[in-house]
Amino acid sequence: MEILFYRYGSICEPDLIDAFKSYGIRVLEETSMISNKGISASDTVKTVSALMKSHNFLFVFSVNFFPAISEICNITAVPYVAWTVDCPVRELFSKSLANPCNRVFLFDRGQYLYFKKYNPEGIFYLPLASSPERWDRVLASASHAEKKKYTSDVSFVGSLYNEKNPYRKIKGMSEHARGYIEGIEAAQLQVYGENLIEGLLTEKITDELKKIVPDMTQGYAAENENAAAYILANDFIGADIAEKERRELLSSTASIVQTELYTLSDATELTEACKKKNATGLRVHGGVKTLTEMPLVFNGSRINLNITMRPISTGLSLRVFDICACGGFLMCNYQEELPEMFEPGVEAEFFTSAEELLDKISWYLEHEDERKSIALKGYERVKKEHSWKLRVASLIRMVNSTL
Repeated sequence: MEILFYRYGSICEPDLIDAFKSYGIRVLEETSMISNKGISASDTVKTVSALMKSHNFLFVFSVNFFPAISEICNITAVPYVAWTVDCPVRELFSKSLANPCNRVFLFDRGQYLYFKKYNPEGIFYLPLASSPERWDRVLASASHAEKKKYTSDVSFVGSLYNEKNPYRKIKGMSEHARGYIEGIEAAQLQVYGENLIEGLLTEKITDELKKIVPDMTQGYAAENENAAAYILANDFIGADIAEKERRELLSSTASIVQTELYTLSDATELTEACKKKNATGLRVHGGVKTLTEMPLVFNGSRINLNITMRPISTGLSLRVFDICACGGFLMCNYQEELPEMFEPGVEAEFFTSAEELLDKISWYLEHEDERKSIALKGYERVKKEHSWKLRVASLIRMVNSTL
């Protein structure tokens, strides 16, 4: 048995390849997109088509959904298996999503419930995972000095979203629309575990933004009449909320404890927010290397913050599983699927407000035995139930049951 793995450079691709191989499946990798992110759909079609003519693949696989590959597979009657690790994914609005060749797995249950109607027989829910064995090797090979470098009380690894926030760039919005959206943001910032944004948007607001933001109705968005409101809610407002939320929470933690921030973002506005709060505990570093330095941060931090992007409405991001798989203590905002994957207070912790976050940080920094126990049990839970190998087994069973 052989599959074609179309790669674009996701962190989890090597682990997925190893998982497929562990079940006796040969994996042919197509890596053009790793070196050329701007590769055209037509070039993808040519490359993948040539490989499919010379091989008899069980299926074609990719991390995230590529409409061009779906079209090739639909013509050749070869199953196309895709698994999202991001949210939102605009390509899901492509008409290609309805192709009968598709077996598309979505990691966020909210995302799954939203898109399932476009291909009821070809869209499935499957959470993400991690690779404790990989991170064990990284940690075992690190020197004492390397580990000490990343030791901290509280840390956060990730973007501040100021450079990824398209909402900031919108010009010509009416005062009514801006005020209404600010109200939505204020409401959403008070609520965890429920995505309110799209449901609160009015048709009038959406229509106004469609006229001044061409990006809401172009590309794959043009192929689905429901795309505009979803894109406004998730790509634009969701990014703006992420920026505000991360600035607020990190400046709050820095007011009570030394907080290490590892980011490639410009932290100027965050440091200004800290000054206004007299929060002196923030220390800003650059980014960390995903495969070698990030696990040292997760393992060496007494508390790892995870602040989920609001477009991930119910599910758990890859970072949640990676923190626990590195033996790190996870402090995550509440998500509906969190209690299904980890027992709160036993294998991981969550917060539902800035006040609760600060209270729990203070408590766990003073209760080292409880903190260490949770970190260990979170690691054991990932190793037992949330590894890539186990997830791939579930994926293969679901694909086989539909062929």
